[in-house]
Amino acid sequence: MVKIRLKRFGKKGEPSYRIVAMDSRARRDGKVLEELGYYNPRTKETRLNVPAIVTRLKQGAQPTDTVRSILAKAKVFEQVNA
Repeated sequence: MVKIRLKRFGKKGEPSYRIVAMDSRARRDGKVLEELGYYNPRTKETRLNVPAIVTRLKQGAQPTDTVRSILAKAKVFEQVNA
């Protein structure tokens, strides 16, 4: 199953995350299928590749709870249902 989840990078104590599509059995920082965006929890900065995310969601990818809340704030699910 393909999951849309966070991949951690950055220094110790200063995390940043990439929003990626990857196999659910892969480890957190393992091989990704596609990078879909960026999230920095310290500054709340978010950059999303919305067309790619919508395509992945329509193909059946499941977002994790954290990614689901990020996408809901960006109103991505409204584009999937349209």
